[in-house]
Amino acid sequence: MQWETVIGLEIHAQLNTKSKIFSAAATEFGQAPNSQACAVDLGLPGVLPVLNVEAVNKAIKFGLAINAHINQRNIFDRKNYFYPDLPKGYQISQMDLPIVGEGEIEISVDEATKVVGVTRAHLEEDAGKSVHDMFNEYTAVDLNRAGTPLLEIVSEPDMRSAKEAVAYAKKIHALVQYIGICDGNMQEGSFRCDANVSIRPMGQEKLGTRAELKNINSFKFLERAINLEVERQQDILEEGGEVVQETRLYDAVKHQTRSMRSKEEANDYRYFPDPDLLPVEISDELLTQIKAQLPELPVEKKARFIKELGLSEYDADVLTSQKSLADYFETLLKGNESNAKLCANWVMGELSAALNKSQIEIEKSPVSAQDLSLLIVRIGDDTISGKIAKDVFKAMWDGEGNADTIIDSQGLKQVTDTGAIEVIVDEIIKNNAAQVEQFKSGNEKILGFFVGQAMKATQGKANPKLLNEMLRSKLG
Repeated sequence: MQWETVIGLEIHAQLNTKSKIFSAAATEFGQAPNSQACAVDLGLPGVLPVLNVEAVNKAIKFGLAINAHINQRNIFDRKNYFYPDLPKGYQISQMDLPIVGEGEIEISVDEATKVVGVTRAHLEEDAGKSVHDMFNEYTAVDLNRAGTPLLEIVSEPDMRSAKEAVAYAKKIHALVQYIGICDGNMQEGSFRCDANVSIRPMGQEKLGTRAELKNINSFKFLERAINLEVERQQDILEEGGEVVQETRLYDAVKHQTRSMRSKEEANDYRYFPDPDLLPVEISDELLTQIKAQLPELPVEKKARFIKELGLSEYDADVLTSQKSLADYFETLLKGNESNAKLCANWVMGELSAALNKSQIEIEKSPVSAQDLSLLIVRIGDDTISGKIAKDVFKAMWDGEGNADTIIDSQGLKQVTDTGAIEVIVDEIIKNNAAQVEQFKSGNEKILGFFVGQAMKATQGKANPKLLNEMLRSKLG
């Protein structure tokens, strides 16, 4: 039987406010356990939550960026459940009236585009963290995260493969960084995903029973976990069993999922409006003000790269896929506006390869955009060839200096002296009569032989364009 995969994602983006959503406690990462948890976060008797207006503004900014409906009147609810890292016994979230309503995100997979619906995005507080490996007999609780503002972004079940789910998650990841509401640090838990996965016979309208994969903190693991879950459900159904609705945990080390608990429904949490928080009323003036503050969005930047720089859709898509990558590219363009394609090739080629090999992010690249810009200038003004430029780049990566320093110290300047090149070309033609006859007989490929001989004689420093023109002229 042919099966169709159905995927919906719930993404938790930690909003980069300085204080928590309902208290004045700090949100700085990596502090000593329980050093950033105040009386409100601990749920002590008599304390009252106070809404952080900046969290509201950031949620609105996201909603506007995905062309979503903003609920100008929204409320907070109590989501009741008992767990050691939730000292109040409930989480403050939004149920019936979230701040952000329906919107959409366009994704591209294998050169095909599709629109994924965003059902809603709501504000809520994070829970604390249970630490299981500190003591042999006990579980410790760190409440530093308790009360940290989250924006939970819930998609429609519109994705049909793990690749599409990853493409969607990456688009959201890039967007929240572009608009400056989340740092997107997946290692620190600032951006994490839950995936709802089900399968159904191809052509069937009714959705299958879903399993929720919790707290996945990398795109690679998201793809692996979904594919693994799809295989698990197929095996169950093809053997005549039934998929159970449940929450599962993905173990990246063992590459397996395991059951955590049966999946709860909304009524299990006994949602009701939080009596300590007033409804949030958002004015038209605030919406206008926040919309005016939106930066250039990834889709807008991509369109500009295509229209103004003449880049292909693929190149523009790659270069705008991360804010840090787009920022690097645009810095590189300064002074190289006429060489946009060359700049794009270097960023997506040599630079990306070096970053991947060293497993570092572009923000920590040992070759800055300004340094690479000078190298590209030297290619453009024929100081060095593209081939020699790769050697210069490697030396720059290894910390040997900027492009000019390396070119001068290693004597890498391109030979553009026509007289010197002509002497070499004449000598090669004189000593290779058989190859000359082949070229004159119509064998164009033999030209590469002459170019190779000349490059060898000049240690790769001859200007390729000048060399090719001279060889064609002399070979007749």
